[in-house]
Formats: sequence, structure tokens, C-alpha cells
Amino acid sequence: MFKIAVLASTRGTDLQAIIDEMKAGDMPGIELAAVISNKKNCYALERAKEQGYETFWVNPKGKSREEFDMEIAEILEEKEVDLICLVGYMRILSAEFVRKFPKKIINVHPSLVPKFSGKNFYDHNVHKAVIESGDTETGMTIMFADEGVDTGEIIIQKSCPVSPEDSPETLKEKVQALEKKYYPEVIRKLAS
Repeated sequence: MFKIAVLASTRGTDLQAIIDEMKAGDMPGIELAAVISNKKNCYALERAKEQGYETFWVNPKGKSREEFDMEIAEILEEKEVDLICLVGYMRILSAEFVRKFPKKIINVHPSLVPKFSGKNFYDHNVHKAVIESGDTETGMTIMFADEGVDTGEIIIQKSCPVSPEDSPETLKEKVQALEKKYYPEVIRKLAS
């Protein structure tokens, strides 16, 4: 069995896409071993719990980034996880954590990296910047996490058009549709 864990801080729409494909039988041999969050009231935790998956909230308060990450690493090792999937995870991973799981952490970013990526580009900031730039195309990138921010080896990129009528909200919907389709596909590819 190929075990995955999801680290999330937000609503978990990509997590739901993964769960939906699992429940449909489209991810044979792949098990969701844990959903972990740094936010106690993160909807991704609620979503996973409601559907029978094991969830963990790790309190970051009063801990260094390294201490916090090592607490998560303990859970991942205990669950014997093969792949760590970042889904709207709003924390920068420590170098120590990344080195502990080489080529075992993947992240999705809502732009065509290297465009609109790095520390200040997340959620609506990305889509707003794309619109302000006048770009006619955007998309999503799934990559391995490394010690930088959005600098890892790219696994897949998929694009969609930006229309003059788009707002950050409509653009987010277009990009999330790509994420929901391709995140499970990348997991399947890595599992095989």
C-alpha cells in the first residue's frame, strides 16, 4: 500500500478531489493515512474527519519552525507515509524537514512557476497579480518541495486562459479546477 499524508491549512478543495477519486476506486493501492494541519479549525481537517480519515492538529504556538516540523515528521514516520502532499499549506517548511523527506513532498502552486511564485504569492495575491500583469494565460504547477519557496523540481504544469472579465475569484476557480484534476493524477504517477 502506498501511503500519503496531506498537510493543509485551508479549506482542502484539492484534498476533497483526492478523497473523491479514492472513494470512486480511481486510486487503487493508495491510502490516505493522515491529514495534518497547523490550524485547529481548518476546514480540511473537518472534511477529512467527516469522511472517516485520521486527522491531526499540531499546535505551532511557542515552537520554532524546526520543532513544529519535527512534531509533524514524527506523525508521518509513525504512519509510514510514502508521499506528503501540501494542499493549501500556509507554512514554509524547514530545511531540516525537507531534507528528512527528499523527493517525498509535493506542493501545488496556483500559477505557472516561476511566474508569480515565492513568499508573497499565495491565494488571491497570485490571481490578482496575474490579472494586473496583463498575462493572457495562467495555471497551476505541481512540484517537489525543496528548501526554497516554490523552487522545487516541476512535475507538471497545466494552463488556462485569463480573460478580460476575470476577477481573482473567477481565476481562482479556473486554476482550482486544474488542481483538482491533476493533483490525484500526479499522486497516481508517483505511486506507480
